[in-house]
Formats: sequence, C-alpha cells, structure tokens
Amino acid sequence: MPQHIPHAAHPDLQADCGNCSGLCCVALPFARSADFAANKAAGTPCGNLQDDFRCRIHERLRDSGYNGCTVFDCFGAGQKVSQVTFKGRSWREEPASARTMYEVFPVMRQLHELLRYAAEAMDLTAARPVAKDLRRAYDRIDALTRDSAGTLLAVDVPALRGEVNELLLRASELARAEVPGRKKNHRGADLMGARLRGAKLRGASLRGAYLIGADLSGADLRTADLIGADLRDANLCGADLTGALFLTQPQLNAARGDRTTRIPATLQRPDHWAA
Repeated sequence: MPQHIPHAAHPDLQADCGNCSGLCCVALPFARSADFAANKAAGTPCGNLQDDFRCRIHERLRDSGYNGCTVFDCFGAGQKVSQVTFKGRSWREEPASARTMYEVFPVMRQLHELLRYAAEAMDLTAARPVAKDLRRAYDRIDALTRDSAGTLLAVDVPALRGEVNELLLRASELARAEVPGRKKNHRGADLMGARLRGAKLRGASLRGAYLIGADLSGADLRTADLIGADLRDANLCGADLTGALFLTQPQLNAARGDRTTRIPATLQRPDHWAA
C-alpha cells in the first residue's frame, strides 16, 4: 500500500481566516440558488461580512442557506494575498488597490491548489521517481506566490496547471500501481446518480468524474485518484477512502457521510455528516 506523510505539515496551504481580509467574501460572486441565499456581485462584500472580516453566520451557514460557503477552500491563498502580496493592507484600508486584490485572489487560489496537490504527491513514497520534478514544480510555484501582484496576474495558469498535472498523473499511476489487481478507469466519467453501493474501486482512477448524487455507500475507494471528482451530494456512508489520492476537504464537505465513513487522516469529518 502507498504510504502517506501527512501534507498537513504544510500549514501555509490551509486557510487561516484570521490573517485574511475576508477576500473570498468580497472578491468572488455568487448567485441566489440552492447554494446561496442571495445574489452577490464580484467585488461587493457579502452582507454577512463583519467589520473584523469575520462571518456573522459562520456557525450556521448551512441553516442560513449558504451551503456554497461550506464547500469553498482557498488553500491558504487568502492570507497569502493579504499578508504577503499586499503586506497586511486590506481592501478597506487601500480602496485604490482593492480591484487588484480581487483579481489576484483567484489566481493565488489556483496556485495554492496546485501546491497542495504537489505537496501530497511529494509525500507519496511510491512517487519517488518523480519527486525531484515535483519539488522543482513546487518551488517554482511557491516563488510565484511570493512575487508581485503584476507578476501573479501575468501567470498563464492553464499552462502551468497542465505541466503540473502531468507530474500528478505520474505520481498517481505509481501509487495506484502498488494496489494489487486490475484497477478501474472512470476518468472523466459521467456517473451522476450512479448506483455504486459497495463498489470495488480500490486504486481506481476517478479523476474529474461526475459523481453528483452517486450512491457510493460502502464502496472501497482506498487509494483511488479523486482529483477534481465532483462529489456533491454523493452518499459516502460506510465508504472507505483511506489513502484516497488528492481528495480535498471541499469534496468531503460537498458529500454526505456518517461516522462509519473512513477518511484520510489529513482531512476532517464534516460537522453536517450523520452521527
């Protein structure tokens, strides 16, 4: 079995809202829907954002109709933009720079997401053949995140994502190759609402798969590659996701599970899951 060294050892890739000026609550737009109780334009502060940049309904977001907020994660991009790119100056203190902050934030978020995936791949013992390339990619992206706003806005994120994805794919292949038996390939598959109860998906590729509303209860997803998989409202009750590759907290938050769901040690069991 592939071994993981917890990528939780990278605290800068975890959101620290106390060191951010509420950028996700201002920079990003959302539309009234099942995920949001109201409309909000990009660059407009959410009505729930307080003067101290904290959310006044944070503890009851789901009950208040803001499910979308509970499945968002900036992977530490918010505090990087706030404290590094703009050196602790907020959009309230420097309104002239606010627009640039809002434009930089989504770029930074994508870069931090790539860093998060690269960090996890480097922690895989099976991925040692690509460890040096992953380290170079990580260091290059990390340096970009510490550069100026102008440099960040000039980054060709799709091209960079493509380069890193090749390394992540190779790392995934190496890790899943250690799983005995034939592995299923559902990469990019449309599995919305699929009945996969108890499915044997150990070591499978579910990269970019659409699993919205799928029944994965009791499924064996150990060491499955879940990068980019859409798990919104998927039933993970009793499923085993031990060692799942590139699984993120937002994916878990978007799904349904219970106390019998087994998840990687680096992630947290969502509060809204059944007891």
